[in-house]
This record gives sequence, C-alpha cells and structure tokens, in this order.
Amino acid sequence: MTTSKIIAISGSLRADSHNTLLLRAAQKFDPGSAEIEIYDGLREIPPYDQDLDNPEQRPAVVNDLRRRVLEADGLLIATPEFNYSIPGALKNAIDWLSTDFTGTEGQPLSRKPTAVMGAAPTNFGSVRAQLALRQVFVWTESDIVVKPEVVVFRSHERFDAEGNLTDETTIALLQDLLTALHRKIAVARAARVG
Repeated sequence: MTTSKIIAISGSLRADSHNTLLLRAAQKFDPGSAEIEIYDGLREIPPYDQDLDNPEQRPAVVNDLRRRVLEADGLLIATPEFNYSIPGALKNAIDWLSTDFTGTEGQPLSRKPTAVMGAAPTNFGSVRAQLALRQVFVWTESDIVVKPEVVVFRSHERFDAEGNLTDETTIALLQDLLTALHRKIAVARAARVG
C-alpha cells in the first residue's frame, strides 16, 4: 500500500503555537502512518497579488507551496482564531492556493481531501475560525472532512511543559479526524486509478 503524503499547515506564526503543537501530535498519533509534513514557510508568503498570480511571476515561495499541495494526497490545517475568524497569514496562503488562471497547472485545493482543526486558549477554542475556513473551502471545492470537529478549547491545559499533547479526549478526536482524512484520500486515489 502506498504511503499517503499530507501537507500540514499551522495558521499561527507564533513559535510556541498550540496549533503547531497540534500538528506535531498529528504526526505522533496518526493511525494511518501517513507522511505528515508540517509546512514552515507561512511567514514568507507575500500578500496575495492577482497581477503576479501566474507561474512565471509568482514568488518562488508561493510556487513551492502550490507544488507541495498539488503533489500531496491531503491537507491538514490547524487554525487559531483571531477576531472571530481565520488569521490573515493563513487566509493569504489559501488565496494563493485557490487559483489557476492559466487553466494548465491545476488549482491546488480543488477536490483536495482536507481536514480542519484548531486550538485556542479560550472557552470556545477556534469554533468561529473553523467555520469561516470551511466556508472558504466551499468555494475552492475542497473535499472537507465534516466530522469529527476537533476544537481544542483551553488549549494551554491540553499540552505538557514539553509541548506534548496529553489530553486523551483530544488525542482520540485527532485520531478520528485523521482516520476520516485517510478515508477521503483512499477514495480520491481510487477515483484516479479507476
């Protein structure tokens, strides 16, 4: 069986981000043994500019991200919540990933099996950010995992001093989310072969 490749993006730029720690936990607890690569170039992505949105003019870091997502079997996003919505750096990256004006290179998010989760120190976690993100993925026609919803509220209580996810309920939900993502990846792979 072919190992799945999943690109994981944390919507937080903070060094000690609970969302980045959540992606590391996904690597550790993945029940499907996928190769989960955590993308670390979000800070370098420039503001979206439609005048530059073609393969020849896009910044190299943008073309690299687009290539990685196109080549991946799935996408895993962990988002914090800022001002009741998606952090600007994450939304900006999605804008760069959402187009194919040439009609030749492919739109990286189209039909891409995608799972969303998030962590925040508040009592509501990243509920509103995840809702906003799911709305964006309706437009891109991404194949979103609907359930389970992984909303890590009071996230500072769920990790130990070394950054390890220790909350058993969250670990179980994370594994269920990854299992659902693996199922979507398998369906997409079968459709390509068939």
